[in-house]
Amino acid sequence: MLRFSVALCGRSVAKRFSSSFSSENVLPPNLLLPSNLVDPARLKRPPPPPDCSLPVLRKCDAVPSHLTPAQVWVETLERADGEPVGLAHLHPDVFAVPPRLDILHQVELWQRDYKRISHAHTKVRSEVRGGGRKPWRQKGSGRARHGSIRSPIWRGGGVSHGPRGPTSYYYMLPMKVRVKGLKVALSSKLAQDYLHIIDSLNIPTPDPRYLLELISHRQWGESVLIVHIGEEFPENILQATASLKTVNIIPAIGLNVHSMLKHEAVVLTLDTVKFLEEKLLWHDHRYTALYPFKLPYSDFP
Repeated sequence: MLRFSVALCGRSVAKRFSSSFSSENVLPPNLLLPSNLVDPARLKRPPPPPDCSLPVLRKCDAVPSHLTPAQVWVETLERADGEPVGLAHLHPDVFAVPPRLDILHQVELWQRDYKRISHAHTKVRSEVRGGGRKPWRQKGSGRARHGSIRSPIWRGGGVSHGPRGPTSYYYMLPMKVRVKGLKVALSSKLAQDYLHIIDSLNIPTPDPRYLLELISHRQWGESVLIVHIGEEFPENILQATASLKTVNIIPAIGLNVHSMLKHEAVVLTLDTVKFLEEKLLWHDHRYTALYPFKLPYSDFP
């Protein structure tokens, strides 16, 4: 009986595991959306074909001969129709690296812990008020011997081996690991079709409803992170995102793994793509050590 149940369990697990890598639907039929309710016009756009007639607005330089640049659509925020305005080539060493969940996990834990300070603090027996007198004499009372009512075994006494804050959890990951985490996060978003390239941040109106309807129409997801290289952002995009909790905008210099994993979609401008490729590829070819920190670097881009 035991062998029979184990065999059935093993078959069901193997079938589910194999179906996750096949073209079959993983969800049960009662959770699938009926085909007559799916609007084909609202589905995500397929990747650009090799013979696309749209102009290439950006080409990446210094691509190794054995690699092929990733080709993506370039969209615009000035129109709500969602039609692409061109194509962009992304460097494969930044946007097409192999997935490394272990590195994403390391970088995510580092981002949460390196600024963490625990203020938990407990008093030892010498810091608790009272307890200076011996509660009863050593012998003759029939009770256990004690020297202070603030002993750790007494209620209201001191705490032994408790936290003695403030405690810092600061540590640093190697720069190579942090750079690799950014590459893996960008590559994962691109592979999941949640990385979008736009030409600029210009929108025709500061109304937040325009931005929400545009995101909903293009199926960008529930939360969007907009990244731009400029120090100053257009006034319309700032006013439109000021009251939105699910749409955030940050400078490219502050892009991090935690923010990308927190948001469902990441939107980059063309200038941001160039900036990220220059900064991240520089670490692949640098020949000077980052620590001890000395400026200027002789090979800084």
